[in-house]
Amino acid sequence: MRSLERAIDVLEVLDTSRHALRLSDIARRADLPVATTQRILNVLEARGRVERDATGYRPGLGLIFGAHAYLATSPLLTAARPVLQDLAAETGLTASLFKRIGWSRVVLARVDGARPLRYELPIGERLPLHLGAGKALVAHMGAEELDQFLAQLGDHTRADGTTIERDEFLNDLKQIRDCGYSHARNEREPGMASVAAPVTEGEGSTTSAVQVSGSQDDIPPDRIASLGIEVQRAAYAITRRAF
Repeated sequence: MRSLERAIDVLEVLDTSRHALRLSDIARRADLPVATTQRILNVLEARGRVERDATGYRPGLGLIFGAHAYLATSPLLTAARPVLQDLAAETGLTASLFKRIGWSRVVLARVDGARPLRYELPIGERLPLHLGAGKALVAHMGAEELDQFLAQLGDHTRADGTTIERDEFLNDLKQIRDCGYSHARNEREPGMASVAAPVTEGEGSTTSAVQVSGSQDDIPPDRIASLGIEVQRAAYAITRRAF
């Protein structure tokens, strides 16, 4: 099992990097001996899970097969797709489904609205939890887990460069719990806005969220409350279908 854990550690190091990494860099970030890291990379490369060129190592094409299998078999995604299509059609906004993994969230599904986003939001993109729709998930963390999350959080700034103070953030989370949805403006992408609600899963856990997003003109302040109702309805519909 230790060998498997180390292989996953290496893959996670490569997964979080946006460029190829040298052997020594991977070993350092994974906290593994260089010789051990090399053996793991050799196996992963032979199985297509890692690729190598003159600049270093990067995730391999073989990882796409596992991702496709997840997208094709996930009950959550099967339930969410028609709901997102309806949500995008009704609001005219881009509807997306996110799922938390560790201290990040990942885009699982997206349906463009009448006016597609000005920026790309790829399936599988790793996004922060403390900005945008991620707040809908952070708001439902337990006290101990929330303390751990805040302790490891480094950069706590919005896209416009303003810093989010701890007390301000905690107050934002309380408001999210009170009203059942989150909203954000200029947090992750300049000029963009979003409204999101958590999806209640089995045993009451909340690791997924549904979101509508668009430009600030598409989501003016006086539209937030009605969109909050829409995303909560969508989240409830996904819960009924999937769980």
